[in-house]
Amino acid sequence: WTTTDFEHPATIKEIISFLEENGVSATRKTIAGDIEDLRAIGIEIDCIRSTQNRYYIEIRHFELPEVKLLVDAVQSARFITTKKSRALIKKLSAFVSRYQGDELKRQLYVDGRTKAKNESVFYIVDNIHTAIRTKKKIEFQYLEYNQKKEKILKHDGYVYSVSPYALLWNDDCYYLVGYSEKHQKTITFRVDRMVRLEITAEKARPKPRELKISSYFSQIFSMFEGEECEIELLCENDTMKYIIERFGEGVSTERVDNDHFRAAATVALSRMFYGWVFQFGGKIKLTAPDKVVDDYNSLLAEAIRQQNS
Repeated sequence: WTTTDFEHPATIKEIISFLEENGVSATRKTIAGDIEDLRAIGIEIDCIRSTQNRYYIEIRHFELPEVKLLVDAVQSARFITTKKSRALIKKLSAFVSRYQGDELKRQLYVDGRTKAKNESVFYIVDNIHTAIRTKKKIEFQYLEYNQKKEKILKHDGYVYSVSPYALLWNDDCYYLVGYSEKHQKTITFRVDRMVRLEITAEKARPKPRELKISSYFSQIFSMFEGEECEIELLCENDTMKYIIERFGEGVSTERVDNDHFRAAATVALSRMFYGWVFQFGGKIKLTAPDKVVDDYNSLLAEAIRQQNS
C-alpha cells in the first residue's frame, strides 16, 4: 500500500525481504497465497508478468489526481489554518504511495497565503453543521481587531445566541447565516472570528419561509473585478475588523493618530469596490493614488447629479 504503485511494482523476492526487515518470515508460496487472499477481500492487486512477476496496488480509495485536487482545496481554503492544512495533507498522503506522496509535498506552495489563525475553526464548522441538523441554538463570542491589529472580544466578551440556518462559502471563507437574538434579525457571522462556540439545549428559531439562502447569498456577497491597483485608505480605528475581513491579517497598516490608521492594499478597481468604500460613510477614505481618488470623487459627483435630476 505504501511502497508500490504502477511505476514502482515489487517482486515476491522484494516483498519477502521487506517483511524480513520488519520481523516477519515468509516464503514465495505463502506470499502468493496472501496476495490471492487480499484480492478475495476486494484489494485490487495487479501483476506485471515477466521473468519475475511484479505486483502493485492498482486501485486505491482515491486516485493521485483526486488527492491532488483535495490537497489544492485544503491549501487554498482560508478558513483552515496552516497547521491544520499540513495535518490534513499528511492524512491525505496516506491514500497514495510514498512515491506519489512526494508529488503532494512538492505542491506545498501556498503557506504564504492569508490563512485563518483561529485553530478551532475546523471544529466550529463541524459543530455548526450539527446544530443546523439538530435544530439547536448556538452560543459563541466574537472577535474583532483594535488599532494594533490585536484580536479582542467584541462588546467585552458578549455571548451571542444564534439560531443557525446555513453555512455560506465565499472568497475562501465560511459565513454563518442565522437569527441573532441580539440583533433581532437574520444576519451573517464570519466563522473564523467565532470562539468558544457551544451547542445549547434550546431549540432554534425556525428559519423564516421567505428566507431563501441562495437569494440571500447573492444579496450579501459580490465579487470585485477590474484593474488591479495599489491604494491607500485612511480609516477610523473601529473599522480595523472590516479592513482585515476584506484584505486579510497580512494587510499593511500604520498608526496615524489616536483615532485613525492607514491601510495599504492591492485591489481590483470597480464600481463595487468604490461602493464598498462608500458604505462606511467616511469612516474609510481613499487617499492615494490621486487618479483613484479622482475617479471615486467623479463617481460620487455623477451619483449626486443623477439623484438631483
